[in-house]
Amino acid sequence: MMLRIPAVLAAEQVEACRQALASADWADGRRTAGYQAARVKNNAQLTEDHPVARRLGDIIVSRLEQTPLFVSAALPLKIFPPMFNRYDTGQGFGAHVDTAMRPVAGTPHRVRSDLSATLFLSDPEEYDGGELVVQDTFGAHAVKLPAGDMVLYPASSLHEVRTVMRGTRLAAIFWIQSTVRDDGMRTMLYDLDTAIRHVAAGLPDHPAVVQLTGVYHNLLRNCVDV
Repeated sequence: MMLRIPAVLAAEQVEACRQALASADWADGRRTAGYQAARVKNNAQLTEDHPVARRLGDIIVSRLEQTPLFVSAALPLKIFPPMFNRYDTGQGFGAHVDTAMRPVAGTPHRVRSDLSATLFLSDPEEYDGGELVVQDTFGAHAVKLPAGDMVLYPASSLHEVRTVMRGTRLAAIFWIQSTVRDDGMRTMLYDLDTAIRHVAAGLPDHPAVVQLTGVYHNLLRNCVDV
């Protein structure tokens, strides 16, 4: 499942992030890429232990925890601390698949990357090119969202960032280990949860709401991976 999650960050939060990133020290993005990905990666990135990355990452995670659409779609168990990248004119990231396990710097913990997320921090009119392109069985999907919006998609997907032809593209990227490992089952649970919310909004006292909610949680109970 590929899903747009609007307004994860409010406009003032986006602006605060951009101001902090403008004065940060950037490093070569290939330092955090695996062998294959490093061959096609050309961008700048904040190091994982950079104080700006940690401070902004905490803000993003806090916002995600308050975003029902994200919680329903991702069913998160662990969220990898957000990383921040910058693509200037001429830079891009060729086709690759994200690393399956991500060690959290400075800790003994690891996060299995079930889902990938890109939170856009630049508006589309600020740069040409730079689309996130995700491949699935239905073809290639190009994504370029307003600042503050996020796209969530399976980490197993082949994807790329097209070369930026003008301007600068700023984004936060991170990965989620879900309580439900299988993307197909996670998608069905999300669809069921969405349907229950719609029924409850129109018929809050209907007994089917309680019955369907029970079905949802019993399905979830049988497929959680914790």
